[in-house]
Order: sequence, then structure tokens, then C-alpha cells
Amino acid sequence: MRQFTTKALVLVAATALSLTAACSSSTATPGTSGSAAGGQKYIAIISKGFQHQFWQAVKKGADDEAAKEGVKVTFEGPASESEVEAQLTMLENAIAKKPDAIAFAALDTKAASGALDKIKSQNIPLVAFDSGVDSDAPLTTVATDNIAAAGEAAKHMCQLIGNAGKVGVIVHDQTSRTGIDRRDGFLKGMKDTCPNATVLPVQYGAGDQAKSADIAKSIIQANPDIKGFFGANEGSAVGVVKAVQELNKTGLAVIGFDSGKAQKDAITAGIMSGAVTQDPIGMGAATVKAAVDAINKKSVDKKISSGYYWFDKTNMADPKIAAVLYD
Repeated sequence: MRQFTTKALVLVAATALSLTAACSSSTATPGTSGSAAGGQKYIAIISKGFQHQFWQAVKKGADDEAAKEGVKVTFEGPASESEVEAQLTMLENAIAKKPDAIAFAALDTKAASGALDKIKSQNIPLVAFDSGVDSDAPLTTVATDNIAAAGEAAKHMCQLIGNAGKVGVIVHDQTSRTGIDRRDGFLKGMKDTCPNATVLPVQYGAGDQAKSADIAKSIIQANPDIKGFFGANEGSAVGVVKAVQELNKTGLAVIGFDSGKAQKDAITAGIMSGAVTQDPIGMGAATVKAAVDAINKKSVDKKISSGYYWFDKTNMADPKIAAVLYD
């Protein structure tokens, strides 16, 4: 058996530490009854996940805005975006701590209804972010216009495939608002922009790179004449890239959603054609700002758009675009 080197042991320890931190609080440990120690207001933020660079960027925006506003926040999410029950447990635990406000990005728009009713009955201000929920509990929803953003991806796909040919679609889920809206926005965009194209049945990869790669490989093998792929989030898109590389498939138009180093590298290398990016740092900041306004009894808009941008090789260095791309 090969012996561990000192360097390897350090790497293992660092990995364990990062996994332990993945589902933990970001900037403060809240008290058990409302405002955190020192009289600061406390906002509990429950994300869809912690594994993707997108959520790390949202966290950064939230942390920065919290420091600016003088409030305490915690930021946590399940290890996988398929772990609905784990997320609901986090939400219930957050409610029990009686925070001054809660921000919530739902993995399942219906599964959290009981917890949302509890939040409303306890008069805790609720801000939805990234995904809306099937409830009137949130005072506002901070999100990308995912239907329009996915429609933008469809417009570029049509141009890239010459308005005809087979296109595969891999979406992270069919229960969250983002999954539903990006799927429907892309399908509508393809139908409106290039009706002669054939969009293959939508597949769902739980936002997991390995699972999405396996799905993409199966689609390519069953459809060797396929001309394009749309991956509806970071994990889905990176999975398509891995499949294309492993099968040595060339000539495909691959369009992603979100940013992250893997997607940026794939675009630079010419494996991906481009992607639609959100503004995750802006989303995190706007979420905390809305929560603070709600705590202070200020009015907030029912919907707050955090914006989106198309990026490819031609504009990645543009300062306006570079500012919303994350690693």
C-alpha cells in the first residue's frame, strides 16, 4: 500500500476542513432569540447549495453587504441541490433561532410551504432569492429573469446551429423556480426563434457534473448528428463539457448558464460557445439589502431583478462583463 506523504496529509486535512465548512455559517453565529450578540440584527440565509462557485459568489455579495449594513448573517445550504429535505431542515432550524429576517432560495417551490407558513405566522420578514416560491410569504423575490435569460441563450443557439438541427437540454431540476423557468424560457425561445430545430426531450442532472456528463454522453451516442447542447446551470453545463471531451466530440454548439472557472476555461478553449451569466454578487447584496429594509419597516419592491449577460470569447474581457464573472 502506498504511504501518504506529508503533502498528501495536508491536502486531506484541508479537504476535510472545507467540507466541514460547506454547510456552516459565514460570518456570525446567531443568538437563540432574534438579534445577534451586540445588538446587531441577524439574517439567516438558506441557499440552494454550497458546492458551486455561483453560491460562493452570492455568499460574498451577502457578506459584503452585511458588513456595510452592520448586520450579522449566516449562509448555509445543502451539499447537493437535490437534497430538498436537508434544506428544509436548515430552514426549520433557522426559524427556531428567531432571526430578524430570513432569506431563502427554494429547491422545491412546494415542499417548503409548511415552513413558509410558520415564518409568516411568526411575522419574520422573508426574502426569497434566486427562486420564487408558491407562497405569498416572501415580501420580495431577488432573482434573475430566468425566462428571458434562457431565451437569450436560445437566440444564440439558433444562430450557432444555423436555425436547424438537434439540440439537447440538460436542466438541474424540475422543482425549483430556476429550473422550471430556464427550461421553459429556452424551449419557448427555440420554438420562436428557430422552429425548424429539433429540441430533444429535456433531461435532468440535479446540477451534478458527473451525472450531467453521463446524460450528455448518452444523448450524443443516441444522436450522433446532434448540433448543440444547453446546460441550464453551472453543474449541467460543465457536465456537457466533460462529455464532449471524453467522447472527443467536435463541432457542437455548447451553451451554458452561470459562470465559474470551468465554463470560462471551456469558452476560452473553444469547447463552449458561450453562456448566460447572472450577477451573483449583486444578488447576494440585493438580498441582504432587501432584508435590512424589511427589518427597518421600509417598503421593498415585490420583485427585484439582479440582471443577466451573454458572454463569449468576444466580450469576456469587457470590464462590464468581467465584473460579473466569477471563479
